[in-house]
Amino acid sequence: MNSTWNERRWAKRAKPADGRPLKPFRWWQMISRSLMSITVPVQGRPVVHTVEVKHAGDSRDGVVRARLYLDGHLRLESKLPARFPVEGGHIEVRVSQAGMRRCHYIADDGTERRLVPDPRSAEGRRMRFAREHPTASALVGLVAVVMLIIGIGLNLLQVAEPISEIPPIAETVGTFRSPLHLPVWLNVALGFGAVAAATERALRMRYHRLLDSGAAT
Repeated sequence: MNSTWNERRWAKRAKPADGRPLKPFRWWQMISRSLMSITVPVQGRPVVHTVEVKHAGDSRDGVVRARLYLDGHLRLESKLPARFPVEGGHIEVRVSQAGMRRCHYIADDGTERRLVPDPRSAEGRRMRFAREHPTASALVGLVAVVMLIIGIGLNLLQVAEPISEIPPIAETVGTFRSPLHLPVWLNVALGFGAVAAATERALRMRYHRLLDSGAAT
């Protein structure tokens, strides 16, 4: 599989690690830590590949990194976006300000498999909710999309007005007056709604350039 220049650059970020053991997932890390795994054969033996991301960054320097553990021992770490070379392919990891954007094993033949989140993590709980309550899960997902579309629309209206008042623009196309002037409390509520919607989509690793690109890494 041919890789792009960006992907080759991401692969160079992966550095050997010290082999320390993977710490168990704790309930208080539900939002701050993502832990996802997949089993890949290595020399004919099944090996659990686990990716860890601490969204608040490392305690020593604040940098958000992805770490790859093989059978519970740290082998590689990388700044994000990350591309870890593994047996038969590579694992690609990307995040946004809202959480995980992508964590997939891509085989050399181009097939992809998403890593499975730890059941105690926020992503794992969201996956279980989708499995046990598919209709409610689909409704929550739809509401999240609607909230983001509303947020994008309102932002465009609010940004268009001051931009249209810039003299060269105003002289060329005239000024624009937004038909909507929302009270502060409603703007704040819609802002919180957009954040919640972005987080919900990140828990399912859903990404769309228009809806989610403002928070991608």
